[in-house]
Amino acid sequence: MSRKATITQKEIVNAAFKITRKEGFDKVTSRKLAAAAGCSTQPIFRIYDGMDDLKKDVYDKKALYYEDYYNDCIKVHDTPFVDLGLAYIGFAQKYPYLFRLLFIGESEKFTKSMYDLVNGEGDHIVKEVSKAREQGVQNAEQLFMKMWIFIHGAGCMAVTGDYDLDERDSIAMLTSAYESFAGLS
Repeated sequence: MSRKATITQKEIVNAAFKITRKEGFDKVTSRKLAAAAGCSTQPIFRIYDGMDDLKKDVYDKKALYYEDYYNDCIKVHDTPFVDLGLAYIGFAQKYPYLFRLLFIGESEKFTKSMYDLVNGEGDHIVKEVSKAREQGVQNAEQLFMKMWIFIHGAGCMAVTGDYDLDERDSIAMLTSAYESFAGLS
């Protein structure tokens, strides 16, 4: 009779997620993962054929983590894309390793598109585009593309430590970009 598995796939994914959040997925080794999960390497390789399979599950957990992060952010600004931008930049500042895995293509084998990740289950982008359209923007989709390039650039700068604006300055910058791109200023 074989022994009952004492470590679950979920526990392994959670341990890998914690390592990735602090150090990046490239720091997840079978030994480090086993230590974090409180097991030997044997259960890891019983559940996963290789690290790419594990990385896929960790990626999926991170995508849900971003969705939860966005949903928990306060959204109070009337200017379209400001709340979306604040959440994205804030996520990059707070979780640079997760941001890299999700939004800078370190997991290209199994990534959702950046649009799908940010739009999420709640249609966050769709709602912001609709809000811009309701405010009289003629080509709200094109405006979104301009804003997204701007927001993603700020997020990447946050990951590298080159973004040092506080929330008030970020709001002013995002509002100014929106007004400029929309032809309102």
